[in-house]
Amino acid sequence: MSRDEVDRALGRLGAEHEAIETSLLALQDHAGRRLLEGAELTGVTKDRWATAERQITVLWAHFEAYTAALEAARELRARRRWLSQDDLATLTDMLRGNGVTVSGGSAAGSPGRLSEQLSLETLVDRMNGLYARALDVIVSADSVWTALPARIDLLAAELRRTRSLAHSVGVRPGEHPSGDDLEDITGELDRLRAEVLTDPLAFWVPATDASAAPGGGRPDTDRYDRAARALEDVRREIEAVLAVRQDAERRLMQVRDLLSRADRTLTEARQARGEVLAKIAASEVPAVSGPSTTLHEQLATAAEYRRRARWHLLSPLLESLEERAEEELLRARESLTAVTAPLAVRAELRGRLDAYKAKVARHGLAEDLLLVERYDIARRMLWSAPCDLRAAEHAVLRYQHAVAEALAAGQQDHEGES
Repeated sequence: MSRDEVDRALGRLGAEHEAIETSLLALQDHAGRRLLEGAELTGVTKDRWATAERQITVLWAHFEAYTAALEAARELRARRRWLSQDDLATLTDMLRGNGVTVSGGSAAGSPGRLSEQLSLETLVDRMNGLYARALDVIVSADSVWTALPARIDLLAAELRRTRSLAHSVGVRPGEHPSGDDLEDITGELDRLRAEVLTDPLAFWVPATDASAAPGGGRPDTDRYDRAARALEDVRREIEAVLAVRQDAERRLMQVRDLLSRADRTLTEARQARGEVLAKIAASEVPAVSGPSTTLHEQLATAAEYRRRARWHLLSPLLESLEERAEEELLRARESLTAVTAPLAVRAELRGRLDAYKAKVARHGLAEDLLLVERYDIARRMLWSAPCDLRAAEHAVLRYQHAVAEALAAGQQDHEGES
């Protein structure tokens, strides 16, 4: 090799060294690796992770050998600016020959050999292969852990809601087929979650493309999908049971929803009232009452009537509740509108003030001292807290009148000049 070839080879190998080191450090800190190291693994994941750990150990040993060989070549090159033929011959052997000694072992792909002599280029290829295989295990396991447990937990939450609903309509294990199905789905989800956490690679479908990057593939969701479909079937069955008594329950739910919306609106009105009192100097902001305890008590009574199948008492009570719940929601909305009215007035005044300012600017009166003074007075009032709305409105009107007078004077001057 010539001196230039040596320098180019050292630059290329140095860049590869830096890239490999960065990849190894990223592998060391990968969240999936930490999870694998801390988990109680079973099955295929336990076996593959044990192999991957050995590969990572060999990978670091190879990297250390690569580092030492590269440093030795760099040191020889740095001794003198002009290399002798002997130096070039030595560097050629170091950079292209099989001069790097690494330990053998099954993890490195050479079973039964205690050590090997490799070139730097071959060593890089070896390390790339080890890295890709170890990363594939880590990324695949991490992908399964990222995707499946969360979905299983969501389905389990839906299952709990469905079981609660089923229990409320008498769908119980041993008494109704759907109750037995719910028990089976519960057991399957518990088993599935436990298996996913301990053996994630059993739920990994590798990519069929041989050129796919490490971790190429997708989580196997077949068992999850079957459980989701089974739960959906049970949910439909429970809805069919509910349809038998849907009229009373539907009406009760509507009343509950109306009262809930009324309560939320009243809460919003109380919060808005505090904001208005802090921002607007106004004593006429109306007080906001609390939710109607009477209506909530009557709703609880209606629900008890339905549970006890006392339909003759439930019907007139429901009619009264539906009418009064509508009135309660209307009252809550009126309260919210009333307490937020000052904020709406302030917003309208701000918009009007800015609109007139823009109009003044279009007519070339932005520097008019009287207009500037009256605008500043109005703006300070509108953007102060608490804001005196009456005084602010008066200030805006004074500004409007001043603008109108200035525009009229400007028009007369223009006509006089004409």
